Amino acid sequence: MKKEVKDTIIVELGEQLKNFPHFYLVDLTGLNAEKTSDLRRKCFKNEIKLLMVKNTLLHKAFEASDIDFSPLYDCLKGNTAIMFTQTANVPAKLIKEYKKEGIPALKGAYAEESFFVGADKLEELVAIKSKSELIADVVALLQSPIKNVVSGLNAGGKIHGLLDAIAERNK
Repeated sequence: MKKEVKDTIIVELGEQLKNFPHFYLVDLTGLNAEKTSDLRRKCFKNEIKLLMVKNTLLHKAFEASDIDFSPLYDCLKGNTAIMFTQTANVPAKLIKEYKKEGIPALKGAYAEESFFVGADKLEELVAIKSKSELIADVVALLQSPIKNVVSGLNAGGKIHGLLDAIAERNK
């Protein structure tokens, strides 16, 4: 590969590192063509950008970045694919789907401005809540007191019924 081509790839990887706040390093060794195509389709469907990369070029892109990616340097051995995403836990859930077969194997990840190195970190990555999941949790918490008041009003139909419902609940 010519030096100009390598430089272009390093710059493109650097741009992807800036554009996507989360990425996963995975090993796809052992996937046949059919399963690789299936994985690529699922990645596309889940808005994950899957790229096969040369470890040395990715290492140089890491070095050129504003963020210190040195904790991930040891992951750059063997075959490496990188999964770029806007939502931190989506690739982890996809990898967990395939976990029965052991492929793809998680090497490391950069999610929510934290480093996760090793396949044993998969459960932690799956547990990370996305922004929309957190918003849904907050909305549910905010709605819960309102639902209690409404159900109390419906139960008694009057203020007296509401006060009785609250008194019963506090016992």
